Amino acid sequence: MDPEALLEALDPEQREAAMSLVGPTCILAGAGTGKTRTVTHRIAYGIARGQFAANRVLALTYTSRAAGELRARLRQLGIPGVAVKTFHAAALSQLEYFWPQLAGVPAPNVLTSKSKLIAEAAESMKIHFDAALLRDVAAEIEWRKYTMRSIEQYEEASRPAVAGIKPAQLVQLIRAYEDLKIKAQKLDWEDVLILTLGMLQSEPRVLAHVQQQYRFFTVDEYQDISPLQQALLEAWLGDRSDLCVVGDPNQTIYTFTGASSGYLLEFLSAYPDATVVTLTRNYRSTGRIIALANRVVSGETDLDELVSQNDLGVEPEILQ
Repeated sequence: MDPEALLEALDPEQREAAMSLVGPTCILAGAGTGKTRTVTHRIAYGIARGQFAANRVLALTYTSRAAGELRARLRQLGIPGVAVKTFHAAALSQLEYFWPQLAGVPAPNVLTSKSKLIAEAAESMKIHFDAALLRDVAAEIEWRKYTMRSIEQYEEASRPAVAGIKPAQLVQLIRAYEDLKIKAQKLDWEDVLILTLGMLQSEPRVLAHVQQQYRFFTVDEYQDISPLQQALLEAWLGDRSDLCVVGDPNQTIYTFTGASSGYLLEFLSAYPDATVVTLTRNYRSTGRIIALANRVVSGETDLDELVSQNDLGVEPEILQ
């Protein structure tokens, strides 16, 4: 594969990002600016140049759909051997591999949903519940774990009230859920991250194995990373800095689970020698839509405004 041919399909900013192969790289990519194209071409270019070993690259996403799209794009570029996983899938594969070695038994199964155990816990406490309550309690359980708080710390966090239940009851319900989960010998997906992180922190042999397996990291939608996922990423990285993150602080959608765009915005503080590239050419929307979008997010961040690469188009109609 000709490395230079990979760059021909990129615009100047995308090309700059793709060619940043050494050390930490932060790609600030507004909506419609071709971030997936940039990330996949950067990985392919690094492999074609011999800078990356394909089997030591780990690309991390937040949804299975996004992971599938990245894999498909890399295959189209002739790069089939890269590990592209969600944080949860990457952690689960490590947990399932090492748990039998450490505990002598297979790793517990992961719950497909928290609702059944939350409902069982609510029934035991004689709390009336409906689907909305189960959903809201599950969200609080996830927020507590993604922000790495104990139940006691959660109790002191002054969280917004969950409709239909008193704060003290909510804490008791969360405890009851955890007790039932342990009794059933099950894990939830947040447990998978927590236990994998604990395993890496407490078992030097496991940490050395994982760090030997993966060397070059890419994190998509980095504005949606939570403290727990950030801690796991830092464990995987160790003292290395072969990290590329891509995101847009204006597109954070997982704040309800503890995600924070602060990690993206403060990337230069964590890595003062990082290369930062901003993608501003929007290929998706018309000029008038982009002008309106720029006005909506004006003042929210210090990022450059998007510039449409399309016609002006019709004037957007704002619905009241």
